[in-house]
Amino acid sequence: MNSSLKRYQVFIGNAWQDSASREVFQSYNPFTGEPWSEIPKCDARDVDAAVEAAHDALYSGEWGRMAPTQRGALMRKLGDLITRDAEKLAAVEVRDNGKLLAEVNGQVRYLPQWLYFYGGLADKINGAVVPIDKPDMFTYTLREPVGVVAAIVPWNSPLMLMMWKLAPALAAGCTFVLKPSEHTSASALEFAALMQEAGFPPGVFNVVTGFGKDVGDPLTVHPKVAKIAFTGGEAAGRTIMENAAPSFKRLTLELGGKSAQIVFPDADLDAAVSGGIAGIFAATGQTCIAGSRLLVHESIYDAYLDRFVASAKTARMGDPMEMGTQVGPVTTKPQFERILSYIEIAKGEGARCVLGGNAAGRPECGSGWFIEPTVFADVRNDMRIAQEEVFGPVVSVIPFREDEEAYAIANDTSYGLAAGVWTFSIKRATVAPKRLRAGTVWVNTYRTASFLMPFGGVKASGFGRENGIEAINQYLETKSVWLSYEAETKNPFVMR
Repeated sequence: MNSSLKRYQVFIGNAWQDSASREVFQSYNPFTGEPWSEIPKCDARDVDAAVEAAHDALYSGEWGRMAPTQRGALMRKLGDLITRDAEKLAAVEVRDNGKLLAEVNGQVRYLPQWLYFYGGLADKINGAVVPIDKPDMFTYTLREPVGVVAAIVPWNSPLMLMMWKLAPALAAGCTFVLKPSEHTSASALEFAALMQEAGFPPGVFNVVTGFGKDVGDPLTVHPKVAKIAFTGGEAAGRTIMENAAPSFKRLTLELGGKSAQIVFPDADLDAAVSGGIAGIFAATGQTCIAGSRLLVHESIYDAYLDRFVASAKTARMGDPMEMGTQVGPVTTKPQFERILSYIEIAKGEGARCVLGGNAAGRPECGSGWFIEPTVFADVRNDMRIAQEEVFGPVVSVIPFREDEEAYAIANDTSYGLAAGVWTFSIKRATVAPKRLRAGTVWVNTYRTASFLMPFGGVKASGFGRENGIEAINQYLETKSVWLSYEAETKNPFVMR
């Protein structure tokens, strides 16, 4: 144990404690490549304790009996505490995952809006009186929490992707067990302290930290977990589905993407270049909605590519804590090595590398895990670089001739998370969203999100929706109630 590192404990049943094994693992700062904190290494014993605490809170504790209006008040208080501590939370997250402080600051300061929105919905979850066709019956429905929710979130935007799940779950009356990524657990544990300060009853929110086999598997097979909400990779999503299947757990899966941005010949080139840059190099390409395929009409292909490369060359790389930095480090060393391997695959397939293609050796990047913004031109859509999720600052530029060809190329992938369209044509702006098989289509913008708009994918990008009013339905069950005005005197063997 290194005494110079910050040491965290897990949060179970409103109490801070070491893991059952008392073992820890180190979390690394991607900018320096050095460890900065020690995180508890949990196992099935900790998972069981957390799930039991969540189950008790819902079915025999204060939370399950709490009025919806009071739940909403606690959520609003939590939102105020996040606003107060936004700077601290953002700094912890940047230290853990290397994302730009400029972006994480904005994300964290926006998080309270989810709590205010869903907190306002908490006491507006209504059943319905059903005008039944049986005159001696009164029938109605109840909307009830689905149960204990297990949430598993990745390392690229830990707090934001947690909040997309937590806010609607709390509003629905569910309890929550969170497993953050083993690479970025610190911000979740800092957040847990705010849940405690806000006054949420014991067991409503629990955090268990560690690795997939030790924590993720026991959590996703636990018999008292009713629903799993997961954001992450396709392979992990498949494992979670397999784990959930025997006990028929409900699932929301937000998986990978290979999103296309289509630049039509009538597009505003400057705006399309700016949107293309933001779509792939913001967050160092480490986002499921990265616009990693740029489909550009052949009539403007060369002009667009020249402007895009010229703009990408100016990207300021360096310390993500500096507000002027535009491209930060890759979050983990294995991901850094994976991105470099995909760059070599693309070169081997014959894609033309017109920018970058290497680890960044600039002085301002220090000893961190940096990769230069990389642009491959003249890519065919059947190349691996155009079909597989790289999750890094690497973009494939693909020419097209006709609109229908662009839609066909965009849809020719196993994923379906997002897409972008750049055009001044009203016809294209309205036709394209219908033709593109993706959960989100942006027109003349890219990579924007709101608590008001549903988000999720199709095909191998997953299913279920987060955000918007639709999200709260992912955490509710409908119960039907039949009330007879008369005592049962008819033939009991005949269905009425």
